[in-house]
Amino acid sequence: MDFRSSETVLGPESADLLPASAAMAVKVVIVGGFGVGKTTLVGSVSEIRPLSTEETMTQAGAGVDDTAGVERKTSTTVAMDFGRISINDELVLYVFGTPGQERFWFLWNGLFEGALGAVVMVDTRRLEVSFDVIGRLEDSGVPFVVAANIFPESPTYPTEALRAALDLPPEVPIVTCDARTRESSRDVLMALMRYLYNLSAPPTR
Repeated sequence: MDFRSSETVLGPESADLLPASAAMAVKVVIVGGFGVGKTTLVGSVSEIRPLSTEETMTQAGAGVDDTAGVERKTSTTVAMDFGRISINDELVLYVFGTPGQERFWFLWNGLFEGALGAVVMVDTRRLEVSFDVIGRLEDSGVPFVVAANIFPESPTYPTEALRAALDLPPEVPIVTCDARTRESSRDVLMALMRYLYNLSAPPTR
């Protein structure tokens, strides 16, 4: 894939040095509601030790954070997650995970600055927590794919049923994934790269 026309985005200065063969680094963002697996995906796919800002949930969030369906969750991202993965010898992705709770969404604007695209992670047990997330992305014009993360109790739905429930246009890819595994998480990022490539390709006559 040729992404040389994309904006080059540098990662945090503390990140490991890029491979010598790398010609371009691209920023992508992982978004979604609270507890859908964003931190897990960044951690499983990153080839460097991921940066995480997870903190223990306290009583201060009671009545503020919507924990319905994820009552056993004891920690939460309060700023961002960061990882890196080499797609090939020349293309490297910087992967930024956003906080899920709405009270931290003010941080999203900075995280989206310079991003080429995004992955919206959804939990099919709680699709409603993704509605506002998708709406914000559509308003901002950031291209995205949707990844339905597999949980042990998750119901499975046909792709078109998910598309209808999330009110997505037909061109937006929907993939399933297991955020705990590197291969599955990498496939999600590859689906985003293919989508971005198709968007940038000149129309066929």
